[in-house]
Formats: sequence, C-alpha cells, structure tokens
Amino acid sequence: MSIDMGNPSAAGKAPGTEEPPDTGARTHAAGDRHRLTALQGLAALSLDAMASVAYGPESIVLVLAAAGAHGMGFTLPVTLAIAALLAVLVASYRQVIAAFPDGGGSYAVAKKHLGRRTSLVAAASLILDYVLNVAVSVTAGVAALTSAFPELYTERVWICLGILVLVTAVNLRGVVDSAKAFLLPTAVFVGSILTMVVVGLFRDGPVSTASAAGHASVLGEGATTVGALLLLKAFAAGCSALTGVEAVANAVPSFRAPAARRAQRTEVALGALLGAMLIGLSILIGRFHPQPVEGVTVLAQLADASFGHNAAFFVVQFATMVLLALAANTSFGGLPVLMSLLARDNHLPHLFALKADRQVHRHGVLALAVVSAALLVFSGGDTNTLVPLFAIGVFVGFTICQIGMVRHWYGERPGGWRVKAGLNGFGALLTGISAVVVTATKFTEGAWLIVLALPLIVVGFERIHRTYTEIGDRLELGRIPEPPACSRSLVVVPVSGLSRLTSQALTAARSLGDEVLAVTVTHPADEDRQAAEALHRDWELWNPGIELIDLPSDTRSLGRPVSAYVRALAQNRPDAQVTVLIPETEPAHVWQRLLQNQRGSVVARAVRRDTDAVICRLRFRITSDAH
Repeated sequence: MSIDMGNPSAAGKAPGTEEPPDTGARTHAAGDRHRLTALQGLAALSLDAMASVAYGPESIVLVLAAAGAHGMGFTLPVTLAIAALLAVLVASYRQVIAAFPDGGGSYAVAKKHLGRRTSLVAAASLILDYVLNVAVSVTAGVAALTSAFPELYTERVWICLGILVLVTAVNLRGVVDSAKAFLLPTAVFVGSILTMVVVGLFRDGPVSTASAAGHASVLGEGATTVGALLLLKAFAAGCSALTGVEAVANAVPSFRAPAARRAQRTEVALGALLGAMLIGLSILIGRFHPQPVEGVTVLAQLADASFGHNAAFFVVQFATMVLLALAANTSFGGLPVLMSLLARDNHLPHLFALKADRQVHRHGVLALAVVSAALLVFSGGDTNTLVPLFAIGVFVGFTICQIGMVRHWYGERPGGWRVKAGLNGFGALLTGISAVVVTATKFTEGAWLIVLALPLIVVGFERIHRTYTEIGDRLELGRIPEPPACSRSLVVVPVSGLSRLTSQALTAARSLGDEVLAVTVTHPADEDRQAAEALHRDWELWNPGIELIDLPSDTRSLGRPVSAYVRALAQNRPDAQVTVLIPETEPAHVWQRLLQNQRGSVVARAVRRDTDAVICRLRFRITSDAH
C-alpha cells in the first residue's frame, strides 16, 4: 500500500479499470445507511443549540440580577434581540449550505474567499467552540440533575466523566446510530419545554417555589437603573444560546442525498424550535419572576412554577439533564468532519482524515473526548466556569463566514445576489458586534484564554502544514520519480539463540537479499561469554551456510551495537541496500505479550533512530494448540 503524504484522500486506480455500475450503486446505498435524514440530523447535530435554552436564559438572568427586580424585566427584550440574531444566522447558513455542500462551514467559506490564514482563524475558533460545547453541555446537564437531587452535587465531576464516556462510545458506532439513540430524548425535551411554556402562560402565578426554598438568592439589592453596558453584558451572556447553529453547515456530507437540501431543512427546523423555546421561557421569566439562587437552575424554577413540584417537574429536569448531556453530540458530529477537512489540507495529522466502516472519524472523536475530559476535570464540573469562554470562538467564526459569503455572492453574482449579499453583510455586522461585545464583557472572566489560544492554534496549524510541505518536497510529491533501479541487497539478522524462529528468519532473509549477515551482541561478563561460546558451537554444528558475526558491547546495550554495525555497513557499502530483519514471536493471547522480553522493539527503535536501513519485523505466530 502506498500513502500520498501530500493528500491523504488520494486513491489510485489501475488504468483502464472501472468500478461496475451495480457495485457503485450498492456501495452508495450502503453508505447512505450510515448518513443522516433531516430528522436524524436534528437529533445528531442540533442538540447543542436546542439544549442551550437551559443555560442561555439563565445567563441573561444572572447578569440582569445585578440591577435587582427592575433589571429582570429586561429579560424579554434581550431575548428578542438574540432571537432576531438567530433568525439572521439561520437564513445565512442556509445560503452557506447551498454554496458549500461539501461542508466545513466558515472554514470552507474563508478558505475560498478570504485566504488560508483567515480560514485557519475560523477553524481554530470552531475547534475551541466545539471542545467547550462538550464541557459546557455535560456540566449543565449534571447541574440539572443536582438541582433535582442535591445530594449528588459533590460527585458531579465523576458523573460528568461517565456521561462523556457514554456519548463517546455511542459516537464511535457512527453518526446515524447516535442520531437514532438521541431522537427520543430530543423529542421528550422539546415537548416538555413547549408544554411547560404553554401551561405556564395560563398560570396567574407560580404553582410552587419548593425547588428554590432554602437556597441563598444572588439577586442584587439597591440597583434601580439599567444601563446600556448591563444590557450589552446580558446580551453577550445570552448569546451562548446561539452556539451550535453552524454545526449543520459543517457536517453537510453526513446527510443523505440530496445532502444540501436535507441540511437546509434541519437548519430551519433548528432555528424555529430554538427561537420558540427561548422566547417562551423569557415570557415565563417575566411572569413568574424567578430569583437566581445557588444550586438551582432558573429552568428548574420555571418548571416548578408551571407544573408544581410533582412528577412533571422531575420529567422536565430529567429530560433537561439527558439532552444537555447529549448536546455534546453536536461536537462529536461536527468537529471530526472539520478536522478531516483540515487534515486533507495538511493542517492536522492525516490520521484525522481516516474513516471507519460506519463513516466515523474515530481519531477525531477520541481526540475530542480526551480534551473535553481534561476540561471537565479542570473546571471541577462547574458550568459557570466554562460559559464565559463559550461564545467567543463561535462568533468569530460566524463573522468570518458572513464576510466570506458577501465576497462569494459578489464574485458569483447569481440571480438575486444583492439580496443574498445584503443578508450576509447584515449578519456579519451583527455577529461582529456580538463578538466584540462578548469578548469585551467577558475578558476578565476568562475570555483572555480564548484570545490567547486562537493564535496559538493557528501557529500549530501552520507548523503542521510546513512539516507536510517539507516531507512532500523530500518525497518529490507531484513529480515523476526516477525509474526504480536494482541494487545489491544486504540483510542483517540479529540472533540471540538457536530455535525454529532463527531458522525461519534466515530463510526469509535469503529470500529477501543477495547476502545475509547474522549478528549477535556479546558482553564481557563471564556468564555472557560462556553463552556466546555455546551459541558459536551450536552454530557451527548447525552450519546454516551463514557466518555469525559478534558485536562486542561493554554495556548491556542491545540496540546501539546493532545500529552502529548497520551504520558502518552502509558507509562501507554505499551501493547496497541494507535491510535489518528482526525475528519476533506473536503469542496466541494478548496478555501473553507481557511475557516477552521486547528485544525486537529495542533493536528496531535503535536502527530506526540511527540509520536509514529498511526494518523488517518477522512475526512467528504461536497458536494456542502449539506444544
């Protein structure tokens, strides 16, 4: 198998050969089984945005609470402003999906219209958003659980990690399997929230306040005026509800054909449901006036006020907990696809472009899980520690994407391009202002970490790209190489004793090379010298027709004497190709590998580090019925 270091997706096909039409159809049909419908896309890629209703309105309330009860009255106007921005984003990303059906969202748009460096900034911002989304979603879900069962509060970190393991395991089975698994929880959550809003609209006052009883209020006292700065901070905090809107545009290739049309339907459904829930909850906040308290979410208080402290209250809490925890699935659906695009462009290791049988980018899934687990441990499972960092990256990506789309329409100029460009330009203005506001208002709360991390990630992308370019230059990728030539081949076989393995190794070596050299490392200690003499006696009696060469070593080193001999051999015979064949046993059971001495690995590492010789590791399989 040959691997194109410059293009991990490159695949060769023999001249004159074609895949039979029926085979291609069957392959396409089989691949479609592992892709998403519009409804499945809503469950797989929209959970982040929909679940944000659990912490978006609460973030607004926590800011406005600094102005006391008077400030709480501005919850609905701030929410309406966020809903208006949501509508603009949904309309804009419908256009992105149509223009870039291969996915990638803001990265793909910026790469084509704004240059490589800008596209890397967009990609870095999306990566930060996706990683933080996992941590925020899981911690918010556990916060909903501990609001109903306070005795679990001290165990929240372990609960967070357990949920992360569950979501990771489901996603390793494929995006369609995760969508099917999460479809019912999504329906239960959306249904329970909308039911709570409808029921609450018919209440004159809260049915119950039992969930908040006995908890300390964080409502500000003595503040009677609400200034523009406070409203901007509330808007910035509530914008965390808009994260996840771009996930559908990033993962268009995950949908069934016609992928772009299905993705657009998913985007519109997401916007409608999210907007309805955000506005409905803000109306309930104005009606019931819940006070932000420690240990109990605003959503829990609204459920208490609408339904009472009964079974319906616990259904809402349980559905919220499940969906918030599963909202991390948006990142698992979107980030691996983005990482695969970056890998194809040589900005990330090529292994992130590899797909498993179920259309899963497993390396991307596992990398996301590891980084998210570290964030969960770092934050101690506290949502409020992570939320200030959450929305900055996504709004940077939003802005870059909208600016790129303006240039796209100006360059293509299809019918109605002025209206489309105007929509994207208006979106760029709104998201740009939002990015500045979010960064400024949350800079001292930890946003400086994101401002610092973005250029560092971009530098990392550039370094990886430069490394792949250097490798490609050395391999002369894209150029016709010199015709292969035949050179004399020397095969070196390290030997430590006589056995069936030694015989097979020398047989294989004779098949590989023109000349075979057997070597053994000897040490000056008495017991080692005696073993070496015994080996030479047995070798002469066996008489394989190959000389056994001693490599003296004053220390117990094994790899260095072999690599030094190979290096000297290559210098003395520059016209020959030197191959080191290392014989090793392959145990019948995995646990038996712990019983091996690892000599082969030691020699292989030393030869690889110090020489340019070809390394061939011969595995002798030991079956369970061998005696």
